[in-house]
Amino acid sequence: MTSSAWSLLALFLVALVLLAWPVGKFLAALCNERLPRWMQRIEAPLYKLAGIQPAESMHWLAYALALLAFNAVGAIFLYALQRLQGSLPLNPAAMGAVSPDSAFNSAVSFVSNTDWQGYGGESIMSYLTQMLGFTVQNFFSAATGIAVAFVLIRGFARRGDGKSKGLVGNFWADLTRITLWLLVPLSFVLALFFVGQGVIQNFDAYKTVHTVEATASAQTIAMGPVASQEAIKMIGTNGGGFFNANSAHPYENPTALSNLLQMLAIFLIPAALCFAFGRVVGDRRQGWAVLAAMAAMFVVAVAVIIPAEQAGNPLFGALGVDQVSSALQSGGNMEGKEVRFGIDASALFAAITTAASCGAVNAMHDSFTPIGGMVPMVLMQLGEVVFGGVGSGLYGMLIFAMLAVFIAGLMIGRTPEYLGKKIEVREMKLISIAILVTPILVLAGTAVAVMAGAGKAGIANPGAHGFSEILYALSSAANNNGSAFAGLSANTPFYNGLLGLAMWFGRFAVIVPVLAIAGSLAAKQRLPVTGGTLPTHGPLFVSLLIGTVLLVGLLNYVPALALGPVVEHLVLWK
Repeated sequence: MTSSAWSLLALFLVALVLLAWPVGKFLAALCNERLPRWMQRIEAPLYKLAGIQPAESMHWLAYALALLAFNAVGAIFLYALQRLQGSLPLNPAAMGAVSPDSAFNSAVSFVSNTDWQGYGGESIMSYLTQMLGFTVQNFFSAATGIAVAFVLIRGFARRGDGKSKGLVGNFWADLTRITLWLLVPLSFVLALFFVGQGVIQNFDAYKTVHTVEATASAQTIAMGPVASQEAIKMIGTNGGGFFNANSAHPYENPTALSNLLQMLAIFLIPAALCFAFGRVVGDRRQGWAVLAAMAAMFVVAVAVIIPAEQAGNPLFGALGVDQVSSALQSGGNMEGKEVRFGIDASALFAAITTAASCGAVNAMHDSFTPIGGMVPMVLMQLGEVVFGGVGSGLYGMLIFAMLAVFIAGLMIGRTPEYLGKKIEVREMKLISIAILVTPILVLAGTAVAVMAGAGKAGIANPGAHGFSEILYALSSAANNNGSAFAGLSANTPFYNGLLGLAMWFGRFAVIVPVLAIAGSLAAKQRLPVTGGTLPTHGPLFVSLLIGTVLLVGLLNYVPALALGPVVEHLVLWK
């Protein structure tokens, strides 16, 4: 990596920690249900209107059922909104009804915090669908993930006195508070900043202008309420762009400063949740340990992807093309990248968005070098735990932490404990389910796609790269990321259905076991620390946690990676 790349990475990480620390303090207060009285007075009418008693804690199963029902209703509403948009207002471009399969895919996508987009937003979706449908679900899906993280943190923090077995909090209160006091204020401030940088926010009809070319051809320029969706798209690690080009579009991401703020926004809540975790469980070192494991894996990923893109394409070198960086050219592999961002900011953005379950892109991942494209794929396949999505990153990493202490317990012949809670047979069964769901969805879905005629028909690039496109799509869907190797024609009934199922089960078939684990832990007494207790806050545990993530999270995919990006790299650099 060049000195400029290291400087950009260092600036990003320092700014992230400085911003995440105060947000983490507030998240801890939300998790502990300790809000100022003026906030409680504002909330009270909402709870009264909905008939909710926020102080009444739910059993984990009731919490799970409420969560599933809420998200199912959201998916049905979003599906209906897309199917009826031709008859609804705020549709200046007269967009018609979305096809049933695409509407199903998009509804599941935004409800599951995936934001996979098989459509071009400016050419398919009305303003009303973008705002009332997608933007609203961006808030609710993010709040759902954070709520699940809160529940698991409470499971570790509660003493298990026998009076509150399996009680983990109130879903409706968590959802309301996270949305009202965290996501809305952060998104409002960020949206104002984006408008100041040049991101558009209007309800104008699309503009028809004449270009400066000799042919004087007309061009239609899309308008719309972009900044408001852009803010929660990043803060909530959603990733669904108003425009088809996503954050590569100048109306979504116009400047280098807006690009930096978008990257920081993606990691802000996932990093802050680590600090909140340490505060709530009563040992801030625990939060730093989890954050250190995430940061170490992230830095390694960045140290691989940026040099891979800076190395360029050897086929161009054989033709005598100069790919060396200089004052007159950026050098390296600039295919599919915005000149205003360059290789460093584009590759860093790619690592951030796939590490954090966001899926927003400012460059075409399909145009990356084989190794450069493999890094985002691997970050998703690790289970989106390298910072991960809002909430999902932390609870995914804590699942691996429990597995790590279980492995350590086997080594020394001691019952494993994490934060004073025993990890027993029930927890290990649930942990196994949570960890195995996504690899099964990814690998089985990829196998179906490469065997089915409808799956192969979507491949635009035959050979190893075509296989990588399918593997990337299933990895993105099942891990709720949403980015794509866009060379795959995925807006078909086959892929809309297959990816829709992968997104739904990849989200909720993991959440339910996590909630069950939280309920089990909440009922257990916290054991005192003894001389035989494994410390879970030092470098040794951080190394063990990283090893567990790499060993368990990645080994499932090694054969598939060998058939795709590894083969492509060997062929390209032979």
